[in-house]
Amino acid sequence: MTYAADRIHQEVAYLAYHFHWPLDEILDLEHTDRLRYVDHIARLNER
Repeated sequence: MTYAADRIHQEVAYLAYHFHWPLDEILDLEHTDRLRYVDHIARLNER
């Protein structure tokens, strides 16, 4: 099973926007770690 490219782009854009990390650093993260950061940012934004 592959992960949809548009979903990866969304995650990368979200993390880059909020953390200002470069693309290569974000893509080097394990998928579960990327999702964990996305989840944490989303929770902070809900506050």
